[in-house]
Amino acid sequence: MSKTAKQIQRRKTRIRYAVKAAAHGRARLSVHRSGRHIYAQIIKDEDGKTLAAASSVDTDLKAKMKKGGASRDAAAQVGKLLAERATKAGVKEVVFDRGSYLYHGRIKALADAAREAGLSF
Repeated sequence: MSKTAKQIQRRKTRIRYAVKAAAHGRARLSVHRSGRHIYAQIIKDEDGKTLAAASSVDTDLKAKMKKGGASRDAAAQVGKLLAERATKAGVKEVVFDRGSYLYHGRIKALADAAREAGLSF
């Protein structure tokens, strides 16, 4: 494992530890970003189950996206879809887990769209 990969892994572990400590029974909204797509899921850590998930790969969103899954617009649509699926599953409050990514760009767009669509964090 390279030095950079170790640093990213340490940062991810440190953030996840802090998020789980602050959760107090709330579900965790976890985000993964790749070069082409963005993925988000709401996880109940006590049970180890995924309550809701959405990504830019979903067939519901592919038709709406013009530039593909690597844009802020796509991230916002994923956040909105995730919030809709979460409310159907009965989840209203979550803790945001940004992973090793900075809260900027696509990550911020996803979070803002999820908040506007009804999730509280």
